[in-house]
Amino acid sequence: MAKASRLGTSGRDLSDGTGDGTGVPGPRPPRSGAGGRWWVGVGRAVLWAFIIVVVFNGIWFPLRGGLALPSTAEEPETGDAVTYPETASAAFALRFAEVYLDTSDTEARLGGLAAFVPEGEAAALDAAADSLTGDNLTVVAVDVLDDNNAVVVVRADVNGEPMRLDVPVYADEDALVVSGRPALLAAPSQATLPPGAAFETDPAATEQLEEVLPGFFEAYAGEPEFLERFLEQGASITPLPQNTLEFAELSEITVPSQSSTGDDDVRQVAATVRWNVPASDGTEAGQLVQDYLVTVVDSGDEWHVRDIQGAPSSFGG
Repeated sequence: MAKASRLGTSGRDLSDGTGDGTGVPGPRPPRSGAGGRWWVGVGRAVLWAFIIVVVFNGIWFPLRGGLALPSTAEEPETGDAVTYPETASAAFALRFAEVYLDTSDTEARLGGLAAFVPEGEAAALDAAADSLTGDNLTVVAVDVLDDNNAVVVVRADVNGEPMRLDVPVYADEDALVVSGRPALLAAPSQATLPPGAAFETDPAATEQLEEVLPGFFEAYAGEPEFLERFLEQGASITPLPQNTLEFAELSEITVPSQSSTGDDDVRQVAATVRWNVPASDGTEAGQLVQDYLVTVVDSGDEWHVRDIQGAPSSFGG
């Protein structure tokens, strides 16, 4: 029997291995690399999108910050600092007041005033001979108005009475000048002290400190080598200069039952001390009474001194 022909209807040989011998073509194998190139394309697209985002943010954010902020940084406001030379103007006004309040020699006075006032203005401060005297002059305040102007308050005994002289002073850097006529005013009136605050005292601590404090004051004035024995550990108190005062007696002490801080071991004791003042010529020493505020600490078996200072309002109690 003759072999069946393997030619299709179109005359092509179908025996190239792509068919199954029946004349129907089989599935074509995929081309090498087709799927890989698709993923490469997707990766490139993602990469370019990322680059575009980075570049856009790198340009836009600084630009947006520049649009939102002022073009120049503003310094924080620190307030207006007045630079008026208070110390120099105080000394200047005090010297002026010394000349102004001395009319014993009117001609010399006018010549002296010319050094403090604008040219030609000394005559405006003329005064009759012997009409003014000034003693015990001191500057008590400088009322600064602005960078160039202030009123210096000079306290003085004018013609024997306590008064104040207000001196206007203009400053231009290091240059000073009295800018107008001074004005005499009344000195501050005498204040009335309020009654002292009432508080409970500690009799037991008072008795103990009456034994301790005389030794402390004696060492404080005349025996500095023994002073440390009376001090709290770590405390430092500078003794009085040698031969200035001699301890006479502890006249009075007041020991509160509690300290102002609420610590029962620490008290601020009001102490009145009578001193002998040595005379330089060998005559009998005079006496001086002083009030102190002594901070003492109870170490458990003995009191020690932590600090000493002048007593405030000792007349008010």
